[in-house]
Amino acid sequence: MNAHAVNVRLAALQLAAGGLPVLPLRAGKVPFGNCPACRRNKCGGRANMKTPGRCACPLPCHGWAAATTDTHRHTTEWAPHWRRAAAVAYHPGGARLTVVDLDDEDAITWARATLPPTRTVPTTRGEHWIYRGTMPSANAVRPGVDVKSRMAYARWLGPGDGTMAPLPDEVHALVVKAPAPARSAPPGLAVSGAGGECPHRTPAYLERGLAMAEQRITAADSAVHVTVYRAFLAVLATHGRCGCLTDTHVDRLFTAAQAKGESLRHCTDAWANARARLGV
Repeated sequence: MNAHAVNVRLAALQLAAGGLPVLPLRAGKVPFGNCPACRRNKCGGRANMKTPGRCACPLPCHGWAAATTDTHRHTTEWAPHWRRAAAVAYHPGGARLTVVDLDDEDAITWARATLPPTRTVPTTRGEHWIYRGTMPSANAVRPGVDVKSRMAYARWLGPGDGTMAPLPDEVHALVVKAPAPARSAPPGLAVSGAGGECPHRTPAYLERGLAMAEQRITAADSAVHVTVYRAFLAVLATHGRCGCLTDTHVDRLFTAAQAKGESLRHCTDAWANARARLGV
């Protein structure tokens, strides 16, 4: 192991022992494939990064999801990677942090005029501004600015200078996008029941079920596809065989899903898959 790799490994172990979830990076700031099942994208790679652990791996090993404070894992399973590692990365969201990555002088000038002062870390081309708190990650939120928090990793470049401030609204606003106008669900998606009186006896029961499904979708901050599907499945499991659901009800669920960024096609597919699973 060369001297650089030794220093990288020691730094990683110290950070992990101190409670920062870290992972090794190879040349080019790219994570290693941490188990045979995931090499060469066999398990779906980036598609599974949002739901780590869905592949055949015994433990999550995709990019940011691999970051851990488990020093034993770093010195056993990942020892070969650390012998070849070029740098240390960490998962800001796992440490309850958000990194505003400023790539150039223009971005730094903008941050100094716009954002509250906080801890800063020099990078090769710019600076990392680190705040306490987590939020969704997003790239290119404005020229030369990325936000790295949940489901992202950042390179460790030192502790930085200054007092770390709470995550401000100005940073949250960087990733807030105006929702696209919702498109109505295609007509005819309502399920025809077997006829006769509805066993639920009261429209309020259906209303509560729809409201709970909408709330579940709206509250999702990750795995939105899965959350939408499960919400659809729950509604159909209770109301899909009695003829309660109308196109208006389905449209409410689709509107909630589209407000979270789901496309009409994804909504239609999720609804069809839920119906197929239940046989309704």
